[in-house]
Amino acid sequence: MDILLGLLTTFVFLLLSALYGVALVWPLLAAIALFILIHLRRGAKLLHLLRFCWQGAKQSWPVLSILLLIGALMGSWLAGGTVPALVYYGTQLIAPHYFVLSTFVLTALVSTLMGTSFGAAGTIGLALMIMARSGSMTQLNLVAGAIMAGAYVGDRCSPLSSSAHLIATITDTCIYRNIKQMLLTSLLPLALTLLIYGLLSWFHPLEISQQSDISQQIAATFNLNGMTLFPALLVLVLATARLNIKLTIFLGWAMALMLAVGLQHYSLREAISFSVWGFQLETDSQLEAILLGGGLWSMSKVCIVVLLSTALSGLLTSTQSLAWVARWLRGVQQQRQLFTGTILISLLSAAFGCTQTIAILLTHQLVSTQYQQQGHSTQQVAIDLENTAVVLAPMIPWNIAGLVPAALLMAGPGFIPFAVYLYLVPLCNWIWPARSMSALATVQDS
Repeated sequence: MDILLGLLTTFVFLLLSALYGVALVWPLLAAIALFILIHLRRGAKLLHLLRFCWQGAKQSWPVLSILLLIGALMGSWLAGGTVPALVYYGTQLIAPHYFVLSTFVLTALVSTLMGTSFGAAGTIGLALMIMARSGSMTQLNLVAGAIMAGAYVGDRCSPLSSSAHLIATITDTCIYRNIKQMLLTSLLPLALTLLIYGLLSWFHPLEISQQSDISQQIAATFNLNGMTLFPALLVLVLATARLNIKLTIFLGWAMALMLAVGLQHYSLREAISFSVWGFQLETDSQLEAILLGGGLWSMSKVCIVVLLSTALSGLLTSTQSLAWVARWLRGVQQQRQLFTGTILISLLSAAFGCTQTIAILLTHQLVSTQYQQQGHSTQQVAIDLENTAVVLAPMIPWNIAGLVPAALLMAGPGFIPFAVYLYLVPLCNWIWPARSMSALATVQDS
């Protein structure tokens, strides 16, 4: 009973934190302290409990340096004009009768290049929402849903994605092989998503034909040409060639830094400052609220949340606080039933944890043993986590994975029914699990 009460209390802490904008560090620390007190009362030793937290936190170490590098990369891409160029050239490609479809495709491309759903939603996503509002679009939730769906295409399978690196780390798998497998298992959901958004676009066109005011402001503020896209293309090419991800990010950062100094005319000190503290325009325009962020400092906060999340996950797992879930899963024998259990556990973890990180970590801790007992590889565990926890977390209205991007878009939970890609991925892989396994086997044999 005390464990259940602790879980409910932690859930309330995290939910209130998400609703009132309190930093997640505090409810996570409170949750760790609460469960330590519960197990101390049960007779456990404090040193043992702290060791469990330490062992859980150690799982996040390999990904923390990558997260910090990604933060520096985003700051330099904003200062060098790479992200503004992605927004500018992307918005020029939109046809009014295919606005919703274009919204999904453009956001998916930007999120794949940036590796962050928050970054994609806060840049190209916000620009598209402003275009939708100015174009008398009646179904703003539809546009927000297409943006959210596209943002998590990259969050799921970009080589720069923190969640992809976290899953590769905790499952001890190769991120590039995971990405190839994710692409294979998302072909059908992606095709259906494009079809659905194509049909919806035709019935809900954008009612403007003039160039977006956002695009005009970007062109007036930044020196844009083909060179500004080079850092994104470089990262994409090097990632495709499977170069070391840290070296890939560093080279993308260095090139963007040179563009910030040589093309955008920032001083070297300013360019480095943007990489550390994040980018922000000094001009008084709409762009000031759109093109900002990145930097080591902003990502350091994410690193602390990941560190505490893994510590909490290690504590809950090592003390067998969630053993009842594992006992329920032992009765599962068939692959579809195992995937169903993974879906349910990831939904509960996302609802309980209020963060995508906790959803990933708890789901992995609870299902990995059963996968191993049924003879599935660690890569199967990784791909099923990507097809459940990663895409289902944004569907929980109070989970940070959906709450923050929705807030950036100035949208409410009404986007959820229209984020079709997010539930087509688990649905299609639940209906056709044999096809998914066949695709994985083909990749592993190649």
